Amino acid sequence: MKKTVTLKKNYEFVRIYKRGRFFAGRYIVIYVLKNSLGAKRIGITANKKVGKSVKRNRAKRLIRESYRVYEDFIPDGLDIVFVARAVETEYGLAMILKEMKFLLKKVKAFDQEKWDGLRRS
Repeated sequence: MKKTVTLKKNYEFVRIYKRGRFFAGRYIVIYVLKNSLGAKRIGITANKKVGKSVKRNRAKRLIRESYRVYEDFIPDGLDIVFVARAVETEYGLAMILKEMKFLLKKVKAFDQEKWDGLRRS
């Protein structure tokens, strides 16, 4: 996460939960809110319903890695919170990547033209 600042304070998360738009997928929920800082800020959470600490940390690592892949295609000036959901199956990177791209497109936080241009060259 080279150009991204992490959210750490509880009041920052609460502000995004209350004022931001959200969409839920099978594995993750995404909350997005514009900020006036001109930088991307990201927060990742996983509650105890996901599992014990090993499962929660794995889910957060997979979300962080998926975000790293798509980081260049997300415009600046957004606060994004990813919440890991409890599922019966094990989290996999391919599933998280696919769902994250879908949800980012849904909240209009993904630059598809830049993605297509990179894939063609």
